[in-house]
Amino acid sequence: MNAHGSPYASGPHPPHRERVSRGANPLRRTSDRIETWFLRFLLLILALGLPVASISAGATAYESSMRAVQAQTAQRQRVTARLTSDAGGGAGDGARQAPIRWTDGNGKERSGTILVRSGTPKGTTVRVWLDRHGTVTGPPMTAYNARATGWFAGTTAAAGMVAGFLAARAGMRRVLDRRRYARWEAEWALVEPLWSARFRQ
Repeated sequence: MNAHGSPYASGPHPPHRERVSRGANPLRRTSDRIETWFLRFLLLILALGLPVASISAGATAYESSMRAVQAQTAQRQRVTARLTSDAGGGAGDGARQAPIRWTDGNGKERSGTILVRSGTPKGTTVRVWLDRHGTVTGPPMTAYNARATGWFAGTTAAAGMVAGFLAARAGMRRVLDRRRYARWEAEWALVEPLWSARFRQ
């Protein structure tokens, strides 16, 4: 193999491409750099704030709900009552209000109403919850309800953070685009007469 065909033959070197740094792109406008840095700032806030907001909101809601669970458990009691009349309607008509009667801790008869299945006969025993005033009420909250409330609050806080991130990004882009369009219009107002003159020649 002669020197001309040798892979080691001397000759002109290929042109050397200078590496351009990421921030030195001549086509990038100042608004592009502002948008990039603002997006990085928002991503940092989202990465740091999302877990903090969701965990703190969830923990606060859970603790508040657990206090309500403890208070309701201490203030409510369950008693056995009897229906004093038949619940009207048929078995497939859903729930109906029916009168009930029970004896409280002092031996005094009390009365109220409760939702029961339609067609429930008079004299049927039912278990009802009473508040501290002896009024029929719903069952107390449970630890499961408290956990569900905590998870819901944490998820809502996380969704709020994401929504805020998207809104801030969209708002920043709208402001920058408005400035870009204004600048384009100003530059076109200078260039357009020159272009029109070229075509009129």
